[in-house]
Amino acid sequence: MTYENLRCEVRGPVATVTLDRPKVLNALNAATIGELHAVFTALAADEAVRAILLTGAGEKAFAAGADINELATVNGMAGKELALRGQAAFSLMENCGKPVIACINGFALGGGCELALACTLRLASETARLGQPEVKLGLIPGYGGSQRLPRLVGKGAALQLILTGDMISAQEALRIGLVNEVLPADKLLARGEEMAQSIASVAPLAVKHCLEAVNRGYDLPLDEALYLEASLFGLCCGTEDKAEGTEAFLAKRKPEWNGR
Repeated sequence: MTYENLRCEVRGPVATVTLDRPKVLNALNAATIGELHAVFTALAADEAVRAILLTGAGEKAFAAGADINELATVNGMAGKELALRGQAAFSLMENCGKPVIACINGFALGGGCELALACTLRLASETARLGQPEVKLGLIPGYGGSQRLPRLVGKGAALQLILTGDMISAQEALRIGLVNEVLPADKLLARGEEMAQSIASVAPLAVKHCLEAVNRGYDLPLDEALYLEASLFGLCCGTEDKAEGTEAFLAKRKPEWNGR
């Protein structure tokens, strides 16, 4: 498929999705949200793809938030529908069954920060700036930020970011747990590729079920989450990949995964 607002390149088991509106700092308009939904639907169905990198074109921004020109015309009911569409696209990405690694190169503000929050892991360049400035527009986060951010960094740190609308540096984002690593800008994509290839080298069904166990189990009571874990462990035990993995380990050879 071809897209107007993003690029998708697949090299071996790793796909790279690049938001491609650098003149507007990769702002997330409705068309871009729709294309994100489409590209992650396609990548989720592609068995050859085992890990996904997500970044922004240019050196200034990962995604600098919603398209304000578009947002300015939105009223009450239309605003709710806009938020629901964005939430659906980001939830699809979060639960596509494959790890999505955000490579945050510059600004990740508002919807851009929410996009990063929906990723599995977040790498940031030393020049990255992150924040949820919606209150400065008379809004609240609408694409999941008010829910994912406190789950990631804790209620207090999340409320400080959401209520002040302040931007924070990559190093502060690392300190509070908003990003996993901070790297020089010229090392960002290489580190993302390295991490993606590392994940792509292990059993794909095990990766899928690890993601499901964490994502679904996180908000469950512990006893229900443990039952979910046991059920997914059982599913793994019945797979060809598990048989291959254990046989390869005992034979001291490299496993060959088939995703079944």
